[in-house]
Amino acid sequence: MFDEAELKRMSPRERARLMQALAVLDMPRLSNAGSPKRRRYFLLGTVVCCVCLAAWIGVLAVTLPRFYRAGDWRGAWVGFDLAELIAFAATAWAAWRGRQILITCLLVLATLLFADAWFDVTLDVRTNGFLFSLLSALLVEIPLAIAALLAARRLQRLTIARIRSREGIHGPVPPLWRIPLFGYFEGGVLHDPVPPGSPDSSDLSDSSNDQANGDRSTLARPSGRWPGRDS
Repeated sequence: MFDEAELKRMSPRERARLMQALAVLDMPRLSNAGSPKRRRYFLLGTVVCCVCLAAWIGVLAVTLPRFYRAGDWRGAWVGFDLAELIAFAATAWAAWRGRQILITCLLVLATLLFADAWFDVTLDVRTNGFLFSLLSALLVEIPLAIAALLAARRLQRLTIARIRSREGIHGPVPPLWRIPLFGYFEGGVLHDPVPPGSPDSSDLSDSSNDQANGDRSTLARPSGRWPGRDS
């Protein structure tokens, strides 16, 4: 059994290898996120939706009138702003309680704010309220939406960095678009899509506190193969 003094005498490389070994033995494995057949169905459904939506956009662009009298203008906007209020309240609660659902709340809030800015501006074109709608979109709604997206990205990267640390992987967190989904790789063990020392690893902008130590930036990878692609 190791005591604290023995752990301090170990090199960063040795401690990283010990963490990797403990993660393999004791930490719960990541369950499979879905069968390959289910994943193929999901991808096929997404492609079909993209094709159908693109065709529908073309139909709308040709057939919709340039001006249209709305049926319930008040109800539409009051309901939309009520959804925004709920999103703000849920985001505040999740931030206060420190819950992981805060990431989802931030993404939903950003989507609603972008949609609010879009409809405010486009529906007020050639009206007396266009300037106010444009200024509110540029100064309030879009900046808040961007801030929510950046906060969600930061929290997601912090979560992944914590998982990597528990698995004994140190160094910079790769971009989110390069990190495989948990459960879609062999054995459920977290693998780094950008192995330390590879040419791509020098392009990463964010790094952990361990990056300053040259010995820690070249830690050995966990047992198993590096995935050849991001899935």
